[in-house]
Formats: sequence, structure tokens, C-alpha cells
Amino acid sequence: MFNLNSGRWWFHPILIVYSLFSVFPFLWILSASFQAKEVISSDQMSIIPGAITFQNYIDVFSKTPFPKWFLNSILVSTAATVIGLFIAATAAFGFSQFRFPGRKTGLYLFLCVQMFPGAVLLLPLFRLLSWFGLLDNYLGLVIAYCTISLPFCVWMLKGFFDTIPKAIIEAASIDGLTHFQTFYKIVLPLSLPGIAVTGFFSFITAWNEFMFANTFLFDSDKMTLAVGLKTFLSEKQSFWELLSPGSVIVTLPILLFFLVAQKWLISGLTSGAVKE
Repeated sequence: MFNLNSGRWWFHPILIVYSLFSVFPFLWILSASFQAKEVISSDQMSIIPGAITFQNYIDVFSKTPFPKWFLNSILVSTAATVIGLFIAATAAFGFSQFRFPGRKTGLYLFLCVQMFPGAVLLLPLFRLLSWFGLLDNYLGLVIAYCTISLPFCVWMLKGFFDTIPKAIIEAASIDGLTHFQTFYKIVLPLSLPGIAVTGFFSFITAWNEFMFANTFLFDSDKMTLAVGLKTFLSEKQSFWELLSPGSVIVTLPILLFFLVAQKWLISGLTSGAVKE
């Protein structure tokens, strides 16, 4: 309930209106996915479906390459997340636990790269992948995704590694563990919430990315979901009866991942904020 004595009661209606504007597009897409094609393209379209049908979901799987696009996105996003996390975790561990010449410069370079929009990297990455014959190749796209997500992942994981007490690292060294053993047996288990959060954001970046996938992949059989769904929209006609269920299905892996790893994600979002 609103507290009229707080002096900020007027702020709540503004938040409610803003929330409705933010949620409405998602509710519209969800509602359209369960309505017939004729209803979606007419003035009879309502946010509350009059008659629910699952034909749109059947059509998007049976009449389009959607299943192939889905598998392509799973493959590329998973590979980019795993490879990117491994590289970022080792780099972040070095920046966090060791002092070496150029350490601060390296961190600032990662930060500067993160400031550039992805479009700036499009042409250099295109030329680089072309030289190595990695255009129209999943590996090339994975490398591109790792490139754009690495600076964020390094800074994110460094924040979590900084919270690990130095005494634990020193005790591992006294016990005879190498740097790699300390990283693998001590640091990673203690940083699982942070790794889960970083992996989640890295996966979302690759899963929803359109520009690089549309530029670096030429074969229609190699399309990812973001590029594939774009084919349902054209200047002359828009197939909302296919785009709406496809858009709903696209959100399911991310939603499932969040529900499964919710405990780690919530604790990970706060654990990196306090340095011990």
C-alpha cells in the first residue's frame, strides 16, 4: 500500500505506468503466440486471447528451420560461454592475485575496449576472420563473441576473486600447491556464484546477439535464432504468427537457466561487491 505520509506517494503511480509500458510488449508477444493468424493481423487482436490455439507453435517447428536455428544457437552460445569463461577466469585470477608490470595498464585496456560499441569491432573482426578462413564458420563466431564478452567477464570475475582472503591463497602455497592447483582447487570452488553470474551474462550476450551472426555467417543452415527470427520480418510482409511463438521459445533456455541457478546468481550478484 502507498504511504501517503512519506512524501513520495506520487512516485508509485509513475513506476506503475513505467512498468506497464515495459511489460506490455512481452505480454503482447506472448498473447499473439496463442492466437490465430487471422486474429493477429486484424483489429480483433487483444492482449487476452479469446480462443487459444497452439497451431503457431506447431507451425514454427514444422514449417521453418527453427529447430536447426535453435541447435545452432545452443552450440555457439555454450561454446562461447565455456571458452570465454576459461580465458576470463585465468586472466582475472592473474590480475587479482599477482602484481606484475603493466597490470593496471592491462585492466584499463580491458575497460577501454568495453567502452567501444560492438559495431566498431565489426570490420576489424571481419578482416581478421577472413584472413584465417573463419568466415561462415561457427568457430569464427565463437571467437567474435569471446572478444566482445572478455573485458566484462575479466572485470566481473576479478571483483569476485578479490573477495577471497589472501590467507587462503598463502596457506595453499605453503601446502605445496602450484598456482594452477590453487586456482583449480581453491579459487574456483569459492567463486562458483560469481562464475555462475558471469557465465549467465556471457550466455545471454551470445544467445541474443544479431549483428555479428548476421555478418559472419552466410549459409542459411548455420543461422542462429536471432538471425533466423529476422527472416520472419520483411518490408512487404511480417509473419507474426511465426515470430511470436519463436520469440517466446527463445526466452525459455535463459529462463530455465535462471530458475536452476537462481540461488548462485542471487548470491553471486552481492558477493563480489564487498572486499574482505
